Amino acid sequence: MSFLPAREGFFFPAEWHPHMATWLSWPHTEASWTKDRQELMFPAYIDFIKAIAESEQVCINAHNEIVIQAAKLRLLAAGADMSRITLLPHPTNDSWCRDHGPAFLINPAKKERMIVNWGYNAWGEKYPPYDRDDLIPVEIAHYRGLNYVTPGIIMEGGSVEFNGAGTVLTSRACLLNQNRNSHLNQAQIEQYLCDYYGVQQVLWVEEGIVGDDTDGHIDDTVRFVNEDTVIAAYESNQQDDNYPFLQEIHHELRQMRLLNGKQLNIVELPMPDPVVSDGLRLPASYANFLITNGAVIVPTFRCTKDQQALDIIGTCFPDRKIIGIDSTDIVWGLGSFHCLSQQEPLV
Repeated sequence: MSFLPAREGFFFPAEWHPHMATWLSWPHTEASWTKDRQELMFPAYIDFIKAIAESEQVCINAHNEIVIQAAKLRLLAAGADMSRITLLPHPTNDSWCRDHGPAFLINPAKKERMIVNWGYNAWGEKYPPYDRDDLIPVEIAHYRGLNYVTPGIIMEGGSVEFNGAGTVLTSRACLLNQNRNSHLNQAQIEQYLCDYYGVQQVLWVEEGIVGDDTDGHIDDTVRFVNEDTVIAAYESNQQDDNYPFLQEIHHELRQMRLLNGKQLNIVELPMPDPVVSDGLRLPASYANFLITNGAVIVPTFRCTKDQQALDIIGTCFPDRKIIGIDSTDIVWGLGSFHCLSQQEPLV
């Protein structure tokens, strides 16, 4: 009988639960950004690191000593607080720590933590190689001295959204995609989510947004802001390609009931104007924010709706500082701040 975290009282807490640290994987290959594009995105990436470091530690998987030294130079030049930043020689292929990083679970009764080492295949074998990224959860488990469990199926952190009270939100377009776990049906995947994330309820939306190469990650569309409230991306322009998908998601959210029978409170978050590069629509969404101990770090897109989005997110997090950082050059790599990071909770 394998170890099932849920049976032992472990669960994945909500993102607003206090953090010990946030984990990142330093960009060092041209997997997501060409060299020229890296030079454009690094200032915003470093602003992101500095914003996290205002209220918690930042742990960074940095491929090797050469990458560590290059990262240190950039961070020092930008005036980062190096006492809050740890660079670790953990080899990586790419930078999307939300998806290849560990899932940290807590057991408050026993004051214990552990890691789930989900499999990772670069969003359905789209971007090989990914062998080093797939090892990151075990590297971090060793570094932290934590036990880990390996369920043996593919799962990405950006595809699941938690309220910390027994519910996970996810999308069929991603989790039921044939390029992930084609041998499993919806009921079987729900069982894995319950057993290994410690939830009692799985709520499904159908799709994601246009330009999202992950097949519809939830962290671009719907985010919990407390146990019974979600912030949901909304498109008012009926001509926009995202309009039907986001309408459908809002319809699905209105039908949902939580474990206690309550309906979700739904806060509408506008979509930015389309961000296009070389004729390709990029997955720009204000919903790809990261909650830290002291702030909510929100991607902005040089758009007239930026301030409105920051204000709406601010009403949902009155106790946190709202930090907008221009993510236009980051999203060229097909993700933003939530995709780049994975929080490590305190217990």
